[in-house]
Amino acid sequence: MAAKLKPNPSDHLLIFIVVFLIAIDSFVPSTAAFSSSKWSPRFLGKFSHPNKPHPQLQLQQQSQFQYDTRYFDQRLDHFSFSKLPRFRQRYLISTEHWVGPERLGPIFVYCGNEGDIAWFAANTGFVWEIAPQFGAMVLFPEHRYYGESMPFGSGEEAYKNASTLSYLTAEQALADFAVLITELKRNFSAEGCPVVLFGGSYGGMLASWMRLKYPHIAIGALASSAPILQFEDIVPVETFYDLTSNGFKRESISCFNTIKQSWDVIISEGQKNDGLLQLTKTFGFCRTLNNTDDLINWLDSAYSYLAMVNYPYPSEFLMPLPGHPIREVCRKIDSMAGDNILEKIFEGISVYYNYTGKVDCFELDDDPHGMDGWNWQACTEMVMPMSSSQDSSMFPTFDFDLSSYKEECLREFNVEPRPRWITTEFGGHDIKATLQKFGSNIIFSNGLLDPWSGGSVLQNISESIVALVTKEGAHHIDLRASTDEDPEWLVEQRTTEIKLIKSWINDYYRQKRAVFEI
Repeated sequence: MAAKLKPNPSDHLLIFIVVFLIAIDSFVPSTAAFSSSKWSPRFLGKFSHPNKPHPQLQLQQQSQFQYDTRYFDQRLDHFSFSKLPRFRQRYLISTEHWVGPERLGPIFVYCGNEGDIAWFAANTGFVWEIAPQFGAMVLFPEHRYYGESMPFGSGEEAYKNASTLSYLTAEQALADFAVLITELKRNFSAEGCPVVLFGGSYGGMLASWMRLKYPHIAIGALASSAPILQFEDIVPVETFYDLTSNGFKRESISCFNTIKQSWDVIISEGQKNDGLLQLTKTFGFCRTLNNTDDLINWLDSAYSYLAMVNYPYPSEFLMPLPGHPIREVCRKIDSMAGDNILEKIFEGISVYYNYTGKVDCFELDDDPHGMDGWNWQACTEMVMPMSSSQDSSMFPTFDFDLSSYKEECLREFNVEPRPRWITTEFGGHDIKATLQKFGSNIIFSNGLLDPWSGGSVLQNISESIVALVTKEGAHHIDLRASTDEDPEWLVEQRTTEIKLIKSWINDYYRQKRAVFEI
């Protein structure tokens, strides 16, 4: 979900990717040889096509989770009294297992991320699975400017310019959720029903922030893989890429070294006569590469996503992948005979981009306008600095450069980022001392294989703000549907989360002089 800027020697900057993904940062390469993408790792990726799941998987998910799709007439600006057009906010709702307002049945709300809400609903099986035992209503509101929840009538109009995009902020999104929840509770005569928030990645950030900003709306929040500390100088800027690299290094030092060496080889090959054509053939692109930046970004993206979804079982969260996908990538790279580094890299990266073997060639420009919502958020308030270190990282070396970052945001959107706004609005510095005073009922869950874990809360803050950390966990794996292949540590983690959520609801009922029975 993030973004980074780095000027190319010819001053040509290209839109980059990487997930659900979250963060934006700019940087200047340590040597003129390397140029990289504009946007750094983010939660949902340009090359992952997260809003277009495989048709067979989509049908399976739709039959697995039953809900109604509805729309709410939402305010465009919650923080002014100007007469502005409203927009239709999509939300998914299920009352199948809800015990109703008479029994103060809880309401489980997933805070929509930067993408189509139906895709998040399909990939958040944990919420659906525990709803029956709690007698809970399930609600998935969509984030404004994503999916079908487009202001100004269409995506084209909503993304038209900085003026129309100015209402795309985390604060407005949280207000959307608060207003929708309040109105739905009123419509269901459920004003006394407790609300529990859920969210993964950026959605996890929103869930934790909403619990802090709207404690009267929700009694608790499960924030999975939520890097709320990936701002300013709270965590080292090298953290994300060092952790991503560690995921490959732990599987194979030779694999790590091959990837690290490949960037120089790519640059060198691209400078030859017909070098770009040869790279196009080697990596199977549908059209000839215009420069090596595109290839570097394509690879950078895949490595980052592989670290995020390094699950112990097969999954189709971003792409169809085997269990322990980094292990399989490194096995492919290490087992290929010969000294051709680029052929080794292609063999390995095909695990991510073409594990099914059904892709004939690869497209790079699935977003020809280069204007998705996360890029705007990254250029305004979601400024998450990143860099790549020379020794610990397998990626090209670069340093964070806020000046270059600002220049690119001005060129791209005619807007100047506010790198300190998120910590001003939601906090982050001295978080333990701060939240000990007024925060409660938040679970920060993280798996240490996930590179975003480095920007999250990894230690308990108080008795009710707890960190659940798993050594082998990846990006919000706890929110995914349970499988027969779940390791014991994951089963135990979910059991702990359920117990904590029960305790929040029981405490609420005790205050309401009610008895909660599951």
